[in-house]
Amino acid sequence: MAELTVFEEQRGRLWGIAYRITGSVADADDAVQESWLRWSKVPDGVADDPRAYLTTVVSRICYDQLTSARARREQYTGPWLPEPVVAQEGPEDRATLDESVSIALLAVLERLTPAERTAFILHDVFSVPFPEIAEVVGRTPDSVRQLASRARRRVRAEAPRRPVRRGEHRKAVEAFLAAVMGGDFEGLLAILDPDVIWRSDGGGKVIAARLPVLGGEKVARFAQHLTRAFDPDRMWIAIRNVNGAPGVIVADPDTGHARVFSFLVDQGRIREINVILNPDKTTHLDLAALR
Repeated sequence: MAELTVFEEQRGRLWGIAYRITGSVADADDAVQESWLRWSKVPDGVADDPRAYLTTVVSRICYDQLTSARARREQYTGPWLPEPVVAQEGPEDRATLDESVSIALLAVLERLTPAERTAFILHDVFSVPFPEIAEVVGRTPDSVRQLASRARRRVRAEAPRRPVRRGEHRKAVEAFLAAVMGGDFEGLLAILDPDVIWRSDGGGKVIAARLPVLGGEKVARFAQHLTRAFDPDRMWIAIRNVNGAPGVIVADPDTGHARVFSFLVDQGRIREINVILNPDKTTHLDLAALR
């Protein structure tokens, strides 16, 4: 039987692969658990390279998950955004999360085919050789090379620029939050890029904009409108790490629901706001620990 200690050494990496491929915390957890079950049945000496073996196993599981989920996501109500990873700010978060898990980039990856997305993540993010990726997606190494190349071109064309410095990003988020909560419309316009995009993922479970809101004035008015639902006697709001960068979480302890805001900042102004409202995508959050 394969050793648990060997698997535990790879667990963090496996989860990182799974989350980037699926965009789902729950699916990533399931994929890692299934990988462990399969690993536990591997006879001693069969897997000479545990890292490569487990990478292939978890990637195959996630590739199948993503392929089956694609049809469901095409029928999804409104924009589809990934499940957020939210944490208190700390050095450990900066060490384990990077721009490859940003909400904005994962939203771009959602537009790729499952094979393109898997090839791009495994090769460009985790440096997995093409022959190993070919085993995952059932293609030839040359075909996988082409998949990764197409995905890379699209990501370069559509993905956000490399993130700004953390301090600059947080300053913009703080200014946005202060302007929204203070009812400062002009302050909101000042921190928002004129071409800012607001996406809301409610999944048909809660009230949310089914189409992106475009432009500084429209986004500012939309943001101010949301404050009407905030009850300071019952709810709390705070800046927290959202997929590796400062974001905002608004939580209602009574219902256990949360709204998670992720921001893309460029040249000191907010260019994208992605809001996860669907309660199915925030049930994994420990609100008490995040408060």
